[in-house]
Amino acid sequence: MALMIIESCTACDACEPVCPNQAITAGRPIYVIDPMKCTECVGAEDEPQCKLACPADCIVPNPDFAESQDELLAKYQQLHG
Repeated sequence: MALMIIESCTACDACEPVCPNQAITAGRPIYVIDPMKCTECVGAEDEPQCKLACPADCIVPNPDFAESQDELLAKYQQLHG
């Protein structure tokens, strides 16, 4: 399942540089995660790096993008050739 950033985001920029898929971008007023690029770090790390870096604990599962671990891994492999 892709992740999303909720309203409590402080736009601190801690999450963006740790994303292996470049799925996080600055939005207005908060950061945004592209669900087509988010793999919850499956394929790159053992757990979502953005969630570890976020001091506001504002990164949560996106209910509109339910995906299995296999689907997330396939997405990661497609993104990174």
